[in-house]
Amino acid sequence: MPDQPAGLLPREFLNRPAPEVAPGLLGCVLEHESPEGLVAVRLTEVEAYNGEGDPASHAARGRTARNAVMYGPPGYAYVYFTYGMHFCVNVVCMTPGTASAVLMRAGAVIAGEELARRRRPVQGPPKDLARGPARLCQALAIDRALNGADFCDPASPVRLRSRTGSVAENAICTGPRVGVSAAATVPWRFWLDGEPSVSVYRPWVPRRRSERPI
Repeated sequence: MPDQPAGLLPREFLNRPAPEVAPGLLGCVLEHESPEGLVAVRLTEVEAYNGEGDPASHAARGRTARNAVMYGPPGYAYVYFTYGMHFCVNVVCMTPGTASAVLMRAGAVIAGEELARRRRPVQGPPKDLARGPARLCQALAIDRALNGADFCDPASPVRLRSRTGSVAENAICTGPRVGVSAAATVPWRFWLDGEPSVSVYRPWVPRRRSERPI
């Protein structure tokens, strides 16, 4: 049996710039308690986006209806839909008015594996259940209905819990972010060295437009 998750992550921990918060999220537990049951993952890979000054951030061009949750307060879920088929989930950082957030990219399922497998009916080892931001949301059943949910509220269906144990500083790796065209070399992706659930690094590649017949 895995260790029971520790207490909820303090909101003040998240009241800092995303690049400072991100490495401290490694080893923390993200959980979703739904009518179907509880699924929890230990975070093994995250990625920081630092607001309007970060050209890779959704807030690079300012506030919109889509990214409004990113503008605070800290501790809330920013969920977005991408490529017309996947959801991704972030935790908002910093004080209200500053659009800083950390994308939760991957984790190891530590509770509710059977339910996670039903949501992701594919053959494969446990390490693949939440290996990548889209798979993580699918395993946890996180979608836009949870946009704006409070990770720090014990009554919330989605919660972030503190690390269940220590993480050695030399176990935290950092490198370029995945799949972004702007500021692609900024080393704000963080992951736990040797963790099999960490996703495969893929640099951004322009999407080819389908050719129309003449």
